[in-house]
Amino acid sequence: MNDRHAPVADDPSGAELLATFIRQHPRLFVLTGAGVSTESGIPDYRDAQGDWKRPEPVRYQAFMDSEAVRRRYWARSLIGWPVMANARPGPAHLALAQLEAMGRVHQLLTQNVDGLHRAAGSRAPIELHGRIDTVCCTACGQRTPRAQLQERLLALNPRWAALQAHAAPDGDADLDGLDFSSVEVPACARCGGVLKPDVVFFGESVPPQRVADARAALAQADAMLVVGSSLMVYSGFRFAQAAAAAGLPLAALNMGRTRADDLLALKVQAPAGATLAHVVARLQGGAAAPDPSRPSA
Repeated sequence: MNDRHAPVADDPSGAELLATFIRQHPRLFVLTGAGVSTESGIPDYRDAQGDWKRPEPVRYQAFMDSEAVRRRYWARSLIGWPVMANARPGPAHLALAQLEAMGRVHQLLTQNVDGLHRAAGSRAPIELHGRIDTVCCTACGQRTPRAQLQERLLALNPRWAALQAHAAPDGDADLDGLDFSSVEVPACARCGGVLKPDVVFFGESVPPQRVADARAALAQADAMLVVGSSLMVYSGFRFAQAAAAAGLPLAALNMGRTRADDLLALKVQAPAGATLAHVVARLQGGAAAPDPSRPSA
């Protein structure tokens, strides 16, 4: 990491450094991760060292190849979905939407699948890994709301609906040590194909157009800010690499280690929501003009 800025753990001083960074670089490319959604009650995957807190999520090939894996996945999702469905934007989502409204955010790219940036008012976030509130058919491509599938799952599996479990990331639940063979998984109502959440699983490629759109936005930015992400997954880390290769200053607001620590010009180690709220307060009254390159709401 650049020695000019040591990691900062104190909210007010960290916020001042970050506000200065934003003032100096008004066209920000912002990448967010699970750390912006923990205050909304959605658990994250990794600890402060960037290591897994829990077993790695299901992989795409295993989901597609095994009916047993799909039964286990949808049983856990049946229990965990209400946490995701009832989540509301937290302080970090709201502050980033305010920064965008002030003309400080050129593009927001999120690794999260919870849809909370849009709910907070961000106008056109690029959702790199898709949306958990949508289900797609892997055969015919039809997309339907996840809430509709929940009704079908509950109707087919009333006994499972009564189980209690701790919430896990991305609408999952810790529901192990059980026999999932009795779980009935609905098929696509249109073609009978295999249904999958409309998200990018581990081992699955991010749609090329999303990557191209994000790279194009990064090329028009004058700095990059990472919020609430360890960047341990390459799909997000590559944008930090691209920013560094292009000579763009890179800052991070994250509670622990990131994969890009040696690329950072500034690192603030503090809670995302409170720190960004302080940043907004410091920038109020001195907002940049709205970015004319961004689409209107």
